[in-house]
Amino acid sequence: MGHDSISAANRPRVWCLLGRKAGDNTQVLALAETLGWPFEQKHILARAWELLPHLLLGPTLLGIDRPASSPLAPPWPDLVISAGRRNEPVARWIRRQSGGTARLVHVGRPWAAPACYDLIVSTPQYFLDPAPNIIVNPLPMHRFTRARVDAAAAAAAPALAHLSRPFTTVLIGGDSGPFVFTPHKARRLAQGVNRLLARTGGTALVTGSPRTPRAVAEAFCAALDRPAQTYWWHDRDAAGDNPYPAFLGLGDRFVVTGESMSMLAEAASLGRPLYLFDPGDAPGQWWRHAHNFRHKPLSHALAMRFAPLRLRRDISRIQGAMVQGGRARWLDEAAGLIAQGEVWAKDMRPDPSGGAQDASDRIRALFAQDTLPESETRS
Repeated sequence: MGHDSISAANRPRVWCLLGRKAGDNTQVLALAETLGWPFEQKHILARAWELLPHLLLGPTLLGIDRPASSPLAPPWPDLVISAGRRNEPVARWIRRQSGGTARLVHVGRPWAAPACYDLIVSTPQYFLDPAPNIIVNPLPMHRFTRARVDAAAAAAAPALAHLSRPFTTVLIGGDSGPFVFTPHKARRLAQGVNRLLARTGGTALVTGSPRTPRAVAEAFCAALDRPAQTYWWHDRDAAGDNPYPAFLGLGDRFVVTGESMSMLAEAASLGRPLYLFDPGDAPGQWWRHAHNFRHKPLSHALAMRFAPLRLRRDISRIQGAMVQGGRARWLDEAAGLIAQGEVWAKDMRPDPSGGAQDASDRIRALFAQDTLPESETRS
């Protein structure tokens, strides 16, 4: 952790605004935990029609269900960490109530002008360039540590001792933005895993996410012809505890569906061979598939065509950067790379902080400026 020049008695009061998206909440908490200052979690429940007052009125609480949300009252915080469009007006409202003294840190891509924030912690999927108040991390921040996954792996190892090594951990997401995960794509994923395990031997440790449709899980399992241990959220009552942390710790290599930024970040942090499966449709084929005319993929396509650049989101930019930077390879290439001994992965370096350390250092610098003598701040 970076050097903290602020004494324990003078550490800022920190509020973390948490919403309905688990991925956003994970990043907010990851940053707060890495920062190392005490913080309060403020759960914000947005109303279904929140977009209208938020767009028209700016900093306001009219778009949230205040009785169902955490209390927002003095003493006001010195630092607010937020993520997601729904919490932006809330953060700015808090700063207004603080008399303009609260510093705002936003994770992801803000809808408001970047100048509204003291720091923005973004990733390449958004079209933001680095700036004095913008840091662009290669991947989202996460809360997994090597010690945590190793402990989970050690606890799970006896129950999995009958399975042959090596372990290929397969992390499967689901529908997200422009990506619609269909049973056909699940079968393609399973075929790729089959080819990989035909080269490596061993067992696939497979876990889905809450977003994984049941039909996708069933299609994947039906097409997988290699030994596997699986866990699906829709069967969690019968399957027991989620083995996700253990599967991270046990994996000798990873296969991750490319729409899940959090899964990619967590797998990449361990510095082991990582293969990406692209759940998108073939180039030029988007409009030929009825599944793309659902609300989310259609609205994403329209935004990518007509919205201002800073409001667009393109996950493929993260995938491409990972492949070009040598941090991952495409699953379709895995069989050939296995035959070569996966030499490409030997230069991989783990990133245990997931970018949270760099961001927390920038936040400390903001507050360190406040503690300097006036003569030093002018120099």
